[in-house]
Amino acid sequence: MAGVSDMPFRSLCAQLGAGLVVNEMVTSDTRLWHTSTSRVRLMWTERRGPRSVQIAGSEPQQMADAARACVDLGAEIVDINMGCPAKKVCNKAAGSALLQNEPLVREILNAVTSAVKVPVTLKIRTGWDTENRNARTIGRIAQDAGIAALTIHGRTRACRFAGEAEYDTIAAVVADLAIPVIANGDIDTPHKARNVLLHTGAAAVMIGRAAQGNPWLFREINAFLADGTLSPAPALAEIEAVLLDHLRGLHDCYGAFMGCRIARKHLVWYLEKSLRRHLPAGLDTDAWRQNFNSLNTPEEQLNAVRHLFARLNQLEDQAA
Repeated sequence: MAGVSDMPFRSLCAQLGAGLVVNEMVTSDTRLWHTSTSRVRLMWTERRGPRSVQIAGSEPQQMADAARACVDLGAEIVDINMGCPAKKVCNKAAGSALLQNEPLVREILNAVTSAVKVPVTLKIRTGWDTENRNARTIGRIAQDAGIAALTIHGRTRACRFAGEAEYDTIAAVVADLAIPVIANGDIDTPHKARNVLLHTGAAAVMIGRAAQGNPWLFREINAFLADGTLSPAPALAEIEAVLLDHLRGLHDCYGAFMGCRIARKHLVWYLEKSLRRHLPAGLDTDAWRQNFNSLNTPEEQLNAVRHLFARLNQLEDQAA
């Protein structure tokens, strides 16, 4: 979720029910933290739950130093990324590439847990490829090293995001370990969240891509797990308010130039998910998106969204 789960988005997800949000992955090479990208990724969301920051790297001492630096900046949880499938990360022997080197995994985990007093968590995949699923072994290494909780995306690195998540593998890891295991992958509805928890025995679920354009998913899952309540979809007024706040947050966080550009992908996700049921058949969404993508100032973007919702509200009033 690097490039997506920035401070504005994390803050929004926390407000709408996410129990824990994690900063975007940062390199363990603290010499690079002066860049604008790293500075933004190390920004904290508003105070809702513990501050968790994720680090990625392949050198045990460097990872330990980065963990200490995160704690010095206020992190209350350090999360280690051994699940990212991106080539630019794996080519540096980091992310999910580490799953090929179990001794190095052990060294890194021991170094980081020994370096800080805050809880250290770990995110992995089920293995490097379908012929080399070693999540159970990695899970035991993690537990022995003092990892506080383990999150598993139910795919191998080779699978990336294709196919279906391997919940049986997650269930096997849960059965092996005493530490909490968090299930991740393809959880996009309240029913799916409950079924995954029941099938795997996991302590919690992690939501990633499914929340893009639909941050209400956290609230809906919480209600359904609590008492079986199916929350109504957000009304147009709430979607408009949240979307406008999200855009303002992006503009404030990144500045007008980059904020407007980053806002474009989020707007598309809202159109495809939360707003889909409200869009009339006659609305040319491609043309509207192209127009939105041509806007270069925060006020132009905000006004375009206001005009869209004014039209949608008018159409709903006419249909009532």
